[in-house]
Amino acid sequence: MITIAPSLLASDFANLQQQITLVEQGGADWLHLDVMDGHFVPNLTFGPPVIAALRKTSQLPFDTHLMIEEPERWVERYRQAGADVITVHAEACADLSGTLRRIRELGAKAGVSINPATPLTAIEGVLSEVDLILLMSVNAGFGGQSFIPGTTARIQAVAARLKELNARAVIEVDGGIDDRTARLVVGAGATVLVAGSYVFSAPSIPDAIASLRHAGD
Repeated sequence: MITIAPSLLASDFANLQQQITLVEQGGADWLHLDVMDGHFVPNLTFGPPVIAALRKTSQLPFDTHLMIEEPERWVERYRQAGADVITVHAEACADLSGTLRRIRELGAKAGVSINPATPLTAIEGVLSEVDLILLMSVNAGFGGQSFIPGTTARIQAVAARLKELNARAVIEVDGGIDDRTARLVVGAGATVLVAGSYVFSAPSIPDAIASLRHAGD
């Protein structure tokens, strides 16, 4: 089963509620929220107050990707705001295992993410502690980038290691996902697809979501 998580970063920020309704009615499974702090990544997006406001408008699980420094200071705020999945970057955590444990204590699913240039060894120690592994297929911090082809080999390596460990984490991929690249990443072992402009800029949002869902057919 493929999970489709449209990225709100690519939506029309002047009409967020309407945009969320469109993807919800179009068949999305999750809503992906890219949180950027202007430090860990160059851009700024939104924080807990906006997420709390959006939480009132949708029943979709909120897949919250924290591209921020010292995420351990903020996970409780994002959980209180309505985040269902909270993903932190291995590169940003002084105590990665402790941060993931705290997320789960708060009742959210815990995810870990790494950028394309970060070795997979950075997450080796937590593969059995997470619900989700987010492999960035672009450099974190900007929307609309092209898919990095080497991502498929990284997905395959993580999928193989999860099988060896009998770990239950799912693999999520974010960056440059469309109907073509979706087939590549699903074939490599990913089951959660984050797509921004491919969904929100599509002539038909339901058709775009359906094309991603059938990537494994």
